[in-house]
Amino acid sequence: MTLPVFPSLRITPSALIPRGAFAEAQAAFLKPNPELIERLSSLLRAKNAGIVAHFYMDPELQGVLSASDWPHIHVSDSLAMADRAIAMAEQGVRTIAVLGVDFMSENVRAMLDASGHSDVAVYRVSAEPIGCSLAESAEAAAYGAYLTEASKTPHSLHVVYINTSLVTKAKAHALVPTITCTSSNVVQTVLQAAAQIPDVHIWFGPDTYMGDNLAHMFASLAEMPDERIRELHPAHDQASIRALLPRFRYFEQGTCIVHHMFGAEVVELVREHYSDVFVTAHLEVPGEMFALGLEAQRKGRGVVGSTSNILAFVLGKVDEAIARGEASNLRFILGTEAGMITPIVRQVQEQLRDYASEGGPEISAEIVFPVAPEAVMQDEASGLGIVPGVAGGEGCSTAGGCATCPYMKMNSLHSLIALLERVDADEKSTLVPFEPRKYAQEIRGRTVAELGGEPILHMRGFQRSGQLPDALVDDVLGRVQMGSVAKP
Repeated sequence: MTLPVFPSLRITPSALIPRGAFAEAQAAFLKPNPELIERLSSLLRAKNAGIVAHFYMDPELQGVLSASDWPHIHVSDSLAMADRAIAMAEQGVRTIAVLGVDFMSENVRAMLDASGHSDVAVYRVSAEPIGCSLAESAEAAAYGAYLTEASKTPHSLHVVYINTSLVTKAKAHALVPTITCTSSNVVQTVLQAAAQIPDVHIWFGPDTYMGDNLAHMFASLAEMPDERIRELHPAHDQASIRALLPRFRYFEQGTCIVHHMFGAEVVELVREHYSDVFVTAHLEVPGEMFALGLEAQRKGRGVVGSTSNILAFVLGKVDEAIARGEASNLRFILGTEAGMITPIVRQVQEQLRDYASEGGPEISAEIVFPVAPEAVMQDEASGLGIVPGVAGGEGCSTAGGCATCPYMKMNSLHSLIALLERVDADEKSTLVPFEPRKYAQEIRGRTVAELGGEPILHMRGFQRSGQLPDALVDDVLGRVQMGSVAKP
């Protein structure tokens, strides 16, 4: 049996057609057991519980979540998880299970508290820590040294990726005025800061690849005509972007182990074998994959951005094909964690079914998983390629192609059901290990939750108004001048 260069999953109105064992595993879980669906739905109703989950959950778990008819289930990127948790609380939900890594449950807890819903219980599904290589890099001494340098530089603003712990945000904000960002709003955050704060120095972290990609993006933007630049941000032109470039810094020692693996060899294989395919790339991927995605984006054949941007791009291209009314198979390189396949399949298949019911020519979409070939092991007995998964050190390599996050996969359907069964049945004290991490220490006379939540609230203020909050701007302009640099 000859395997394709990369495994792929073709989506039609009525079927999923996998090529390669990795894709077969993804497809199998997208048809969940009806008994599991009913068991989970019944538990959620009985416990009046909601679920907020990240796109990177494994397909088995996402398959059951997406098939449930319980209205208080939401799968999204990390920013929207907290928003939907607040909405669920406002609708009367009393318990929320967070499926993700620990900083996500911390953010949900902090935002619920800030919104007046401290009485709503928040639980993780593991009593053990659910880490994140990127978040942990911001807790290292090197990041502290990076922020100390920023604190000594006038008019400094720390733009911290939301994928960090509350204590990271709190300690950072104690040293340098801090605002959080996501991969979908980071460009606008930086540009708005540069437009609103004279001579601002931007210190981005901890994601090294995203920082390097942003630096290259801004350098490229500086070469564009003023009219194009103003389409992105009306207050900027070539001169202002060029002035920003030497004042944009990024941390150089922080990586996500998943996106780290989309490296040079994978990109070469994409260029050689998939020249006619749409390319999607998360803003966190290494430079080679970023450059490939940016090149495709400029040609209208790709997107670089957040998980939500990637999903929107795929759906948009399917809509365009439907509007043309021509038989076709759209192919997409999935340059992010493989868990994204579940929302893509669900929403693309819905589009295609609606179109097929009108009697048009067949349209399908094929998602290609760029897994490094040396990470695909051959089972001699069956002839099938095997990708066992990164938790055992397999499924990715230093040359590229890691498909799944081992931390996210600590969230399982079994552990979710086991947790829900204990809610209101066991003593509440026995569920304390499942609560988001609590921080007893105070920083600058404030709790970690209060101080660490402030950069998130600054981001929310920016999203609502399009302007950085006055309190943040005043902090940037006054912190060093007043001699009020603080130690965490």
